[in-house]
Amino acid sequence: MDCFAVSCTAGITQPNLRWKNVLLFAFSFGFFQAMMPLIGYLLGVSVSQFVERYAPWIAFGLLAFIGGKMILEGVRNNEETMVDMSTLKSVLLLSVATSIDALAVGFSFSLLENTSIALAVFLIGVVSFGASILGYELTRQFGKHIKSHIAEIIGGIVLIGIGLRILIF
Repeated sequence: MDCFAVSCTAGITQPNLRWKNVLLFAFSFGFFQAMMPLIGYLLGVSVSQFVERYAPWIAFGLLAFIGGKMILEGVRNNEETMVDMSTLKSVLLLSVATSIDALAVGFSFSLLENTSIALAVFLIGVVSFGASILGYELTRQFGKHIKSHIAEIIGGIVLIGIGLRILIF
């Protein structure tokens, strides 16, 4: 759901992205959402308490930073300095930030018997990829009808909200 929400933010703030950018965005979310549980599974329980303790704070910090920057640029109403969610740097940062908490899911998988980690990783990746495209497509038409600085502020609030949700739950 995190990648769906961030993709909705991209649809609102940047409704005219090229399909190659949308696919890059969706692939990156699918890849990191799938790989983090795999990494957690492979690491096992030896470092699970560390990750479980700090992962929400790291994810919140990254999302709050990006969201705060978006809000600041939206308030300044300067389209030239808007956060460009189509750049590889932004996409990777958002992908990692929203998937860090999935490391703990991988640790949980390592404790379960008869769990197919390959099937779980595949399904997580495919669902995340699809949710990312769906989120973007559902909101891009709305994004075309609101002013870009308002969209930037809304997008920043959504990212900070996702970070808070990760931190609290």
